[in-house]
Order: sequence, then C-alpha cells, then structure tokens
Amino acid sequence: MKAVRHHSYGDTSVLRYEEAPRPVPGAGQVLLRVAATTFNPVDAAIRAGYLQQVFPLRFPHIPGLDVAGTVEQTGDGVTGLSVGDPVIGFLPMGEDGAAADFVLAPADVLAAAPQSIPLPQAAALPTVGLTAWQALFEHADLTSGQRILINGAGGAVGGYAVQLAHQAGAFVIATATPRSADAARRHGADQIVDHTATSITEEVVDPVDVVLNLAPMPNPGAVLGLVRPGGVLVTTVPPAPEPGGDGVRSVALMVRSDREQLAALVERVDSGQLTVDVGQTLPLSELASVHASSEAGGLRGKVLLTT
Repeated sequence: MKAVRHHSYGDTSVLRYEEAPRPVPGAGQVLLRVAATTFNPVDAAIRAGYLQQVFPLRFPHIPGLDVAGTVEQTGDGVTGLSVGDPVIGFLPMGEDGAAADFVLAPADVLAAAPQSIPLPQAAALPTVGLTAWQALFEHADLTSGQRILINGAGGAVGGYAVQLAHQAGAFVIATATPRSADAARRHGADQIVDHTATSITEEVVDPVDVVLNLAPMPNPGAVLGLVRPGGVLVTTVPPAPEPGGDGVRSVALMVRSDREQLAALVERVDSGQLTVDVGQTLPLSELASVHASSEAGGLRGKVLLTT
C-alpha cells in the first residue's frame, strides 16, 4: 500500500510518500480502507518530536489522526462492525495513523459515518468536533443563557464550537478576522470581535461565563479577567493561564477519543444541525507540502487528504 511515513523526527523533509506493508488487524482492531484523513497542527508537533515524551513514536511512523473509511477486515472479538461499513474515528496519538491506503483502528473508537455528506468530507469531523464538544460540555459545562467568548472562532475547532454553543442556547461572542467573520455569523455567533482591528477587552465589556481559547492570546491574564466569578477559561493552546480569583477556573484541554460523543456529532450532521466545513482537498501525496504550508502560516480551513 501507499503511505506517508517518516523514519525519524524532523522538519517537513522527513515525510515520504512511499510503499509500506499493509497491516493486519489483531484482537479488537479493525482494518480500514482509508477514504480520507486530515491535517491537524498537532501532527506537525508530533513529527518534529516536540511531544515525544508524551507520545513516543515507533519508526517508521504514519501520521493522520482523523480517518474516514470503510471496514476492510475485523480482528478477533470485534462485534457490531461488518466489512463495507463506512466509519469515522479519532485514532490514538503515537500509533500509526490514516495517511495511508489502509489503517488499523481500535474498534471502540469508530462511529458510523454521516450519511448526508460524502465519506471523505466526514474525516473533517472527529478530532476538531470532539475538541469543541469536550471543551464546551465536559470542561465548561455550558448551558442555555450563558455568555461565551470563543477566541479563534475562524479555525476548524472554532467553527464547531460556535455552532454547538449557539445550539446550546448560549450568547456567543466570536473573535474572527474579516475573512472568517461571515462564517462565524452563519454558524450562529451573536457578536463578532475583529481581533485584527481592536482588542478583545475593549470590545467585550460585560462579563462572560466561559472563555474558550483556541488561538494565542496577547494578554491571557486580561482575558481571564473577563470571566465572571465561578466561570471558566478552557484553552487548547498551552500553557493555561493561572486560575483567577473568585473561583474562576483555568483548564488546559487534551482531547480524547469518545465513540458516543462522536456518534452524537454525526447525528447532528445528519439532522442538518451541524455543518462540516472543508477548506481544501488534496491528494495524500501532498501531505508534506501541507505541513510546510502550516508552518509558514498559509493554511486556510480544514485540509482533507484523500487516498
């Protein structure tokens, strides 16, 4: 099979599109024929070796945390999945990923793919959708009537977070550039802050219950000061600021795979409540150039890589 692999940590030049052995599923595993994977910024951090203390790799390593594909073969003990089933999943960090024609996946991370969108497009849902869901409903306990500030609403996680927060009945304040502001409004943002033209603290004058931080903040302490007593700041961008006074919590989020949550997101996609946005679709052989574009700041939206 064809795969993108790297045989050491390093810059984008270590990524090679090459022949690799087709894996065989063990107990509890499923072999998937990959329709598409995606690029996530953490892929670049893993490739460069920044996370090797947390997620040590066995080389050669195949990246790709998101997968959309069909079941090709099941291992011993797998139930509820049959050959040909279309599925999606968020694969374990540190294990071989979906930047290949075939990938092994633990059966318990896979959910049925949405039926209302093409299977490759569904690869844009698992990692970022789960990140938004867990930030809002596990760590922030977001409820109807609350006010939430989403910093980085123009990104892939931000797009889902705005949609989910709006559907939960929250008042959504979204930071966005002029380029991404229309999408944030379409997804349900009640107020847009153009962070390229003004500061967040100048535009957000009333306290918020939740801050979801998805992008670097020039002054995280000042933004934390916008949170009402007993509220919370959840960030995907380390380090998390020190907790504030008055019981204000500060949470650094590390997303995890969760089949039930992913199935709930799929249900929202198929019911028309959740839009899966894709910025660009490229062949898998272009993955190294996608890594390079990300490091140069040139990526716009979620990038799909198709086999």
